Amino acid sequence: QVQLVESGGGLVQAGGSLRLSCAASGGIFSRTRMGWYRQAPGKQRELVATITSGGITNYADSVKGRFTISRDNAKKAVYVQMNSLKPEDTAVYYCNSYDTYVEKYYWGQGTQVTVSA
Repeated sequence: QVQLVESGGGLVQAGGSLRLSCAASGGIFSRTRMGWYRQAPGKQRELVATITSGGITNYADSVKGRFTISRDNAKKAVYVQMNSLKPEDTAVYYCNSYDTYVEKYYWGQGTQVTVSA
């Protein structure tokens, strides 16, 4: 079984930066597509960014140019560097793993990001 643990969230002023980390355990990390999602209160969970096992990235238009997703297969970790943060980025950020072989999704517990104006 796969477990995902996020860290790095916090309170930051608009224009600031945060780096979120997600540590994976169990499973076979090398065959996963990893992603970051976020959910603001009263809103649906939305995709932030994904990265394939080969390093191909995909970003939501709202974060493109500001956020950068990366992964370290040796450490079984995925990161998102968030720059130029805006109040509308405030949400709980969740790490996601999709195992492309067994076709299962795994989710972390989330980490709160709050951007003040």
